[in-house]
Amino acid sequence: MAPHRIALLFNANKVYDRQVIAGIGQYLTSTRVEWDLFMEEDFRSCTVGIQQWRGDGIIADFDDPIVTEAVSALSIPAVAVGGSYADESYYPANIPYVATDNQKLVRVAYDHLIEHGLQRFAFFGKPPAPGNRWAHEREIWFRRMAAKDGVEATVYHGSPISAGGWGRAQEEMVEWVRSLPKPVGIIAATDARARQLLQACIVADIPIPDQVAIVGIDNDPIVQMLSGIRLTSVIQGAEHMGHCAAQLLHQMLHGGDCSNKRILVPPAGINVQATSLRQHIKSPHVMRARHYIRQYACLGIKTEQVANYVGICRTMLEESFKRELKKSVHQVILEHKLEVARSMLAGNEVPLSTVAVRCGFSSLQYMYAVFRREYNCTPRQYMESVRT
Repeated sequence: MAPHRIALLFNANKVYDRQVIAGIGQYLTSTRVEWDLFMEEDFRSCTVGIQQWRGDGIIADFDDPIVTEAVSALSIPAVAVGGSYADESYYPANIPYVATDNQKLVRVAYDHLIEHGLQRFAFFGKPPAPGNRWAHEREIWFRRMAAKDGVEATVYHGSPISAGGWGRAQEEMVEWVRSLPKPVGIIAATDARARQLLQACIVADIPIPDQVAIVGIDNDPIVQMLSGIRLTSVIQGAEHMGHCAAQLLHQMLHGGDCSNKRILVPPAGINVQATSLRQHIKSPHVMRARHYIRQYACLGIKTEQVANYVGICRTMLEESFKRELKKSVHQVILEHKLEVARSMLAGNEVPLSTVAVRCGFSSLQYMYAVFRREYNCTPRQYMESVRT
């Protein structure tokens, strides 16, 4: 029997879409279902000519209103993937829908910030637009949570981001962040939005996370790679969504009636990193110093450079660190290097010599010596233990 021809309408330039597609692939591998999959050559969703599609089924991203309109008009089996909605009328009629649970995504981020002692909150969303309804939904849940708890909360949409308008958009973002009462925890609608916010805070010289703690949504590895300070992010259950969508379509192709089926997929967890790991710090000198260390520790900075940035002598800075953190400035710099090194060793295959250079160790031998002293193992042993 010939394999079913299935179209996947997603924009694989986004980590969320790529993970959904990966979940579809996992379902096919685990069940040995044979599908002849169609995707655009550039892995972008395109509905041009979809009316002439002679395939057997479609799995599509219904967060895109153009895709929603095109696929809803077709008579072949289709499964929608997108964000969840409090308003039931936003869901498509007679099409099975697999949704990321927007309420729970925001709840995980919000609870995490509360656990770190914050009492003021903000949400960095996206400008109103038909394709941003999922972001508006996350904003709605944020407003409801803050109102229920009776805490200070504000929402900022910002400007649509483009190369030409980036300078002005960043200036507006800096003005907004500076206007917020501190300390404040900010939830961004996506990791991309969180990275823009992080850049604005660095430009404004606002200590992260002591004055502004940031949590994104997506756990995008590319955003992590491009961020000077590693980003805390809620992990969507996107791969599970793809698995569920493929399972539903499989059932439909074999006569199952799934037209009114709706599945809400909760987040898979939260990747806690430096942008939200707050400690109660009284000294503004220590706050500024830690902010500088998080940005430049891996460039091999010394205590003297940190003191110069803060604007006090080295002795005074060391005294402040001992009083607040019970550690020296050098120890905090080294801890940050080790934190970045551990993250790299736990991730993709990277030569150990490259890890040493990127983390600011003077040599691979020195990194080995530090790992043995701090963790009683070598970097390679640490890497192997984490990955197994």
